[in-house]
Amino acid sequence: MTTTGKSFWLGCLLALFSVWSIPPAQAAEAPAMVPHRVSASAWYVEGMSALGSPANQNFISNAGFVVTPAGVVVIDALGSPALSKRLVAEIRKITPQPITHVILTHYHADHIYGLQTFKDLGANIIAHGAAKDYLNSETARLRLQASREELAPWIDAQTRLVSADEWIDGPKDLVVGGMHFQITPVGPSHTPEDLAIYLPAEKVLFAGDLVFRSRIPFVGQADSHHWILSLDNLLKFDAQVIVPGHGPLSTEAQKDMKLTRDYLVYLRASMGKAARNLEPFEEAYKATDWTQYEHLPLFRAANRMNAYNTYLLMESEPAK
Repeated sequence: MTTTGKSFWLGCLLALFSVWSIPPAQAAEAPAMVPHRVSASAWYVEGMSALGSPANQNFISNAGFVVTPAGVVVIDALGSPALSKRLVAEIRKITPQPITHVILTHYHADHIYGLQTFKDLGANIIAHGAAKDYLNSETARLRLQASREELAPWIDAQTRLVSADEWIDGPKDLVVGGMHFQITPVGPSHTPEDLAIYLPAEKVLFAGDLVFRSRIPFVGQADSHHWILSLDNLLKFDAQVIVPGHGPLSTEAQKDMKLTRDYLVYLRASMGKAARNLEPFEEAYKATDWTQYEHLPLFRAANRMNAYNTYLLMESEPAK
């Protein structure tokens, strides 16, 4: 392994801490949390296209919920206990039904730090078993520790990592109040544990962070090759509406997945060529034409780290 490769984990960890938090003075005020109706039974709330900060309570990701005659199924838990409590309050305005399940699309901090609210309500939490390694890792512990400092008071000593009640390792069919949920593993892509949740009766797909709309994706340590294949597989669902992990919902699946897919393809092509030619990363990054993406939100915050991690991935990935 090269010296660059050996620094992979440390570089990723430090970048993760620094990129996704900013001082309060640089952040916009937290927006109102407004549930948007997706279909007859499904709703979602949309996080900001911003970095997590004390000012926005780490409200930077989406969460969904589906109201059935036997209870409410929530999809993702948002980025702080305060946010998940606000989400519960919004759900209560729509239905008195209890929240019976939470399905996690993946275990990234902006989707899970609100989990304890739902755990305390007695909801059954479902996630892919591949998340266990992260949940029990030093990386997760250090990330929470950093978040307690950088996202205070919304993440504090009482904020805890919450394990799933049910770990799955393959497709699962869940039926609640007559509503059928098709839970499908689509990782390793954005994370090893990615899940997509499809409501065939209403043709709604919750795609998690396989789909970012209107902003630069966060690539991190993703398996970008499999992520591209998984995006192609998502198109096989007969979805009329896709709720992404970040950004507004989509009613044009092929068009709206294109940004994420094309960005990943471009990263792999540009950084893969540099890695094969043994070009130093800094030179390769400066020489790459980013004009088609640099206008997007979070480009300056995330693109360099995305390119760096892709460069390291392509160093170790067999040539195709």
